Amino acid sequence: MSCSLRTFRPGLALAAALVLAPPLTAQMTKADVAAFLDAHTAQLSDVADQIWGFAEIGYQETRSSALLERRLEDAGFTVTRRVADIPTAFVASYGSGKPVIGIMGEFDALPGINQDSVPTRQLVEGKASAHACGHNLLGTASLGAVLAAAEWLKRTGHAGTIRYYGTPAEEGGSGKVYMVRAGLFDDVDAVLSWHPGDRNDASPSNDLAIISAKFRFHGIAAHAAAAPDRGRSALDGVEALDYMANMMREHVPQETRIHYVITNGGAAPNVVPDLAEVYYYVRHPDAEMARSIFQRLVAAAEGAAKGTGTTVDYEITGGSYAELPLNSLQQVVYENLKQVGGVTYDARERRFAEVLKQTLPPMPALSVAAAIQPFAPHQTYASSDAGDVSWNVPMSTLNTATWVPGTAAHSWQAVATGGMSIGDKGMLVAAKTLAFTAVDLFTDPAKLAAARAEFDKKRGSDFKYVPLLGDRKPPLDYRKSGEG
Repeated sequence: MSCSLRTFRPGLALAAALVLAPPLTAQMTKADVAAFLDAHTAQLSDVADQIWGFAEIGYQETRSSALLERRLEDAGFTVTRRVADIPTAFVASYGSGKPVIGIMGEFDALPGINQDSVPTRQLVEGKASAHACGHNLLGTASLGAVLAAAEWLKRTGHAGTIRYYGTPAEEGGSGKVYMVRAGLFDDVDAVLSWHPGDRNDASPSNDLAIISAKFRFHGIAAHAAAAPDRGRSALDGVEALDYMANMMREHVPQETRIHYVITNGGAAPNVVPDLAEVYYYVRHPDAEMARSIFQRLVAAAEGAAKGTGTTVDYEITGGSYAELPLNSLQQVVYENLKQVGGVTYDARERRFAEVLKQTLPPMPALSVAAAIQPFAPHQTYASSDAGDVSWNVPMSTLNTATWVPGTAAHSWQAVATGGMSIGDKGMLVAAKTLAFTAVDLFTDPAKLAAARAEFDKKRGSDFKYVPLLGDRKPPLDYRKSGEG
């Protein structure tokens, strides 16, 4: 492993450090909540660093989820493991009664990317995955937020329940959808979510609904030189589908996104492949339009099979709705984000950021990390399984500057910054903002009522939730390429 700029953090007695303190006073202000999180910054950073190092991909996050579960149990939470038929999904609760406020945490990494926590391109030997979307920070900030909210409940004696939702496999595995389907959010009054980013923003935003699927073509193997006439190439079926899908791009709504990777293209050039697989994502802001475009892709696959003398089947591996934004709830988050403030770099972090920015296109100044973006609804073009949560319970979202301004998600630069103190600082902004918002929702029923009223109006009285992935079981092996 190359030399790293990561600050060494000695092993800490986390179990003792994160146990909630005994009641000190009947009052606990937001300033006290912030002080609680400041006092636990080193411990939270240690958790984030460990998950960064584990870099476990979807539904395989055994060490990451176990670490978070232990920290929550040590702090007095009741933890229910292996929920929704998912080994790495869990729910942790503290307190009792209403309101019930949930905060979601993710912890899966991305395959096929690798980077050390340094500002130049350097690989970590032997690693095949990394936290290029910052989920090591995401799950840990949410941990800090629920610990702070639980401390507030304990000190004040206020009624209410704070919950941590450990949600695996966000990256294409739709973990939250199965948790929604299992009824785990049914009694929740509001859910708070957040995501790492390159700036601080609590504006309402629309993203994209998504359906993902693996198309498997089956042909007839033969010697590609001596007996090609006897073969029917499954790879030809994949390539024919890809060609038709690329032509289809001209004839779909402009907000549509279609992308794919060939996950199995055969084993040797001199063997006509009898099995090939391609993995597709189809996205659109409207769930029903995404479903319609996906059916066109299925028809193209069937045509590709017919034209190449092969057969095809497909498996929907994931699917989620676009998020349902609520201006009323986002306004609460926004006011708290302004109170917390953004990220200021020290001299070492500024040197790191300046070197990293040389690897990026011309982008905003570093001062963007300290700013709070204006409250302005906007469209984004990513997807998240949090969308299904937002159609079942009022939900807010948040972005904080865990990355150097100009850094894109799913990049090596995101891995590098998310593994050092710049990421930790943005993580702490998120933890404080989420905790402050939870306190507001515990103490002001009008805020919850306004969010619920907007939620009911936007969703509509005739809305019926139908998961885009149907009634399938969680695809615990979705990260494996098709071999059968």
